[in-house]
Amino acid sequence: MTYRTCLRAVLLSGLAFAMSAQDAAQTTPAPSAPPAWSAGPIDFSGLIDGYYSLNLNHPASRNNVVRNFDVRANSFSLNMAKFTAEHTPDPIGFRADFGFGRAFDIFHATEPLKGGSDVMRHLMQAYVSVKPEKGKGFQFDFGKFYTSAGAELTETHLNYNYSRALLYANGPYYHFGARMTKPITPFWTAGVQVVNGWNNVEDNNSGKTFGFTSALTGKKASLFNNYYVGPEKAQGVKGNRHFFDTVINLNPTDKTSFYINLDVGSDKNRIAGNNDWWGIGFAGRFQVHELFALSPRYEYYDDKNGFITGTPQHLQEFTMTAEMKLKKGFVSRLEYRRDWSNQPFFDRGNGTANHKTQDTVLLGFVVFFGPK
Repeated sequence: MTYRTCLRAVLLSGLAFAMSAQDAAQTTPAPSAPPAWSAGPIDFSGLIDGYYSLNLNHPASRNNVVRNFDVRANSFSLNMAKFTAEHTPDPIGFRADFGFGRAFDIFHATEPLKGGSDVMRHLMQAYVSVKPEKGKGFQFDFGKFYTSAGAELTETHLNYNYSRALLYANGPYYHFGARMTKPITPFWTAGVQVVNGWNNVEDNNSGKTFGFTSALTGKKASLFNNYYVGPEKAQGVKGNRHFFDTVINLNPTDKTSFYINLDVGSDKNRIAGNNDWWGIGFAGRFQVHELFALSPRYEYYDDKNGFITGTPQHLQEFTMTAEMKLKKGFVSRLEYRRDWSNQPFFDRGNGTANHKTQDTVLLGFVVFFGPK
């Protein structure tokens, strides 16, 4: 499948661009949690998420390459401790997600932070909302918010697997700016975003990135598409980045669900030429028992020019995750994952980027309360 073929597929499926796949992509309900704490009109929720990862390459670097957020090998690690305060707009509301952990460092790794703005590293989201009473569902948000692209969410327990997919790791995480959404029909919601760019509160140029999002939702199937376009280079370097994201959700029964995620990207550069990439992922979740679930996932990722991963390569990964609900609001996941490439890319022993495969076994625990 070529880049142009993928692009045509996305454009044909993209008559409606997905509103917030980050909020709606996973159709399987998250594990049940104790209710949120409330203080007047404000709801509070939170989580603590940690893991141990065994990398069978035993890298001296102690890095799990191309991972988010399970990046530390052969070590216990705190992924995140997060606390959320939220007030549903009536008509004014807000949300703030703050905390710490390695996930916060990875989340903001490309942020051009300066001086006192480093406090933003501890804020995954912080935005205000306006939802007029007579707006027929229209909502306006301003601030820092999760991207609408992708099939997976930032919080571990809201996903099928513990580790994040290649498509999540190599796409946008968040944006800073404004977004507007409006239900068009009972089954279709559309939206527009005007933001600084990808993964930056402070912009690196004077241009703006535009996002077009919408969702077509049904009882057994949903289609989400997103398109982001705008300059992502330093001031004075010409060329826009185009990013198409499609997610198809299928939930044939209450105990079975699947998703297909297709991403196609192109970063235009008038001097150095274009950088193109695309990837596709498939995942499922099978609720074998009230307390136990199995979730397989497979992905193929073509980084043709090495623009995303730093190496021109074809990446693949397979993951199998077993989940056990130990108690209400307490989930454990045991996961095996294999990554492989057609190029030496993974660390092994004392070397770096000297091996074509990487196998890991991970045990993770998440304790949480309140809604997402």
